[in-house]
Amino acid sequence: MKVLLIGSGGREHALAWKLRQSPRLTALYAAPGNPGIAEEATLVDIDTADNAAVLDFCRTETIDFVVVGPEAPLVAGLADTLRDAGIAVFGPSAAAAQLEGSKGFTKDICAKYNIPTGAYQRFTSAEPAKAYIREQGAPIVIKADGLAAGKGVTVAMTLDEALDAVDSCFSGAFGAAGAEVVVEAYLDGEEASFFCLCDGKTALALASAQDHKRVGDGDTGPNTGGMGAYSPAPVMTPDMVERTMREIIEPTISGMADSGHPFTGVLFAGLMITAKGPELIEYNVRFGDPECQVLMMRLKSDLLPLLHAAATGTLATVSAEWRDEAALTVVMASKGYPAAYEKNTPIAAIPQADAGTKVFHAGTALKDGQLVATGGRVLNVTAMGGSVSAAKDKAYAALDKVEWDNGFCRRDIGWQAVEREKV
Repeated sequence: MKVLLIGSGGREHALAWKLRQSPRLTALYAAPGNPGIAEEATLVDIDTADNAAVLDFCRTETIDFVVVGPEAPLVAGLADTLRDAGIAVFGPSAAAAQLEGSKGFTKDICAKYNIPTGAYQRFTSAEPAKAYIREQGAPIVIKADGLAAGKGVTVAMTLDEALDAVDSCFSGAFGAAGAEVVVEAYLDGEEASFFCLCDGKTALALASAQDHKRVGDGDTGPNTGGMGAYSPAPVMTPDMVERTMREIIEPTISGMADSGHPFTGVLFAGLMITAKGPELIEYNVRFGDPECQVLMMRLKSDLLPLLHAAATGTLATVSAEWRDEAALTVVMASKGYPAAYEKNTPIAAIPQADAGTKVFHAGTALKDGQLVATGGRVLNVTAMGGSVSAAKDKAYAALDKVEWDNGFCRRDIGWQAVEREKV
């Protein structure tokens, strides 16, 4: 099978690495890719925001299957363009991708199909939103409705913080994403990420993970796209997984089909495990980043037929097998992230992969033969172990061999699971 992978981040490097292992693969291309992905795939220089250009490449190279990594091309309808041309594609239609593209759309689906989530209101101007916030009080959550690269959400612990977040959205801090704002109830509990494949009618549970959004140790500082993750999430017990499928995933799949937008691809449910059980914080319509990295390390099955089954309506015929070990990844980011940071800083050395560790490239490039950091989140140092503690020790041991003066990381990834293991 000839496969084209869309994307250039750590998530796509992990997908490329896993797809490359498939005996069913005959050729793997990636656009635009990165130096890490180049070790697994042939990089192609096409504008992935130009749906017609992607389609032309697929026709020229007789691509059998396209795997879309990031959310933006999905929201922009890339999957629709390819499907209409008869090309199998892993990822939802633009209409179904609204589950990530519009926080308000997801909340409305939850309300219509009785999916447990925080109470909410939608606003298109600041003053009514502020009046509602004053009425509800803090803590409260303010979200830019559209895609904001993981940074459009404020969990406001004070009224002033909430009001400032509304002003920030409507003043253009998140561009068009902030033209509408969703204000929702603060949910108290432990967060978890849960993933399943969907083919429009069937859902196949994958695995759980937990990530660390805050930039600083002890979960302090501003939110980021994610500073590290581990899998499985101890809070996602077999009972919690069963409830999540029954109360959240299955009603969403049937509700989307009922609404005329059947969902295919991967459904990434951001959950809060509250005293009442699992409640939905938000949906993403692609693998998490950096959660994908730990999922791919733990996945025992061949990834390619799983993704292809989701794309072709045959998910009921496949199953996924997982390694019992835990996996943990630590993000190395450019100093200054998530605020301004210097670009094109040299990375002198990265440790070689072994049986239990792998460094995935996220924001890297080659400049005159030198590997440089081009993004905020740059490397994902990932390891497997018999426990989260063991995986953590291996990941940090590998990370300490990275030679990059402008890099920094959190030193406490996995702390919740490590504390549980001590008990």
